Amino acid sequence: MDYSNFDNAVPRIDYLIYRNNTPSWSIEPSVIDFVDLTYVVGGSANYSVNGKEITVKEGDLLCIPNASNRAAISSTAGTFECFAVNFHMYDANNLEVDVPLPLHAPVGIHEGIISMFKRLNENWLRRRPGYIMRGRALFMLILQRFVEMLLYEVDTHQFDSRVKGAIRFITDNYAESISITDAAKVVHLTPNYLGILFKQETGVTFRDYLNTIRLNQAEDMLRAREGSITDIAHKCGFKDVFYFSRLFKKFKGTTPSSVQG
Repeated sequence: MDYSNFDNAVPRIDYLIYRNNTPSWSIEPSVIDFVDLTYVVGGSANYSVNGKEITVKEGDLLCIPNASNRAAISSTAGTFECFAVNFHMYDANNLEVDVPLPLHAPVGIHEGIISMFKRLNENWLRRRPGYIMRGRALFMLILQRFVEMLLYEVDTHQFDSRVKGAIRFITDNYAESISITDAAKVVHLTPNYLGILFKQETGVTFRDYLNTIRLNQAEDMLRAREGSITDIAHKCGFKDVFYFSRLFKKFKGTTPSSVQG
């Protein structure tokens, strides 16, 4: 699935609704001229998308592409509850781009996502000045969560609270000479256990995560020419500029001087 243009894409919301439908609810067959993103939070329904029959239930995400033939009908005796957004996604050149999400995926019930949908729905219904910008921002946060879970197979919002604490410690103190021992004291764990938990949750070691934060900050500072390479290395927590340069080349594929220009 191609999602190379998605980072720079901007959504335009055409229609937004919170559905809490009766058993008689249905959508008549038609070809849609938008992307339909539906997050099911209760009950179930039967959808037909381009001739494919799909049963969605609580915790499922449906992302129906533009120009699809779509129909739906409730499939439970109770209510079918969902949040649905009809939208288009455009790149920096105002060209429509595909949304890099599968047609149907079980993502589970996430209270944080439901809370964002409720805020988005409230914002949409009140329509106070600036609601378009606010709605776009909220919807992008929702899309980011789904992309993170389904494409990158990680959900940072579900990390263990102690790992989150260690990440905050790194973000706040990366410029200092910190170690996993320092972070372990903050989150009240032994360094060995934090190291195991950190790798299990994030997929990388504490040291690699710390170096990534430092190198990303250094890259930004180099592009902005906020000092010499030595100064920037020191400001980002690297005491040895030669080690910094070797690490930068290894992870960034280029030298600090090439970035600085």
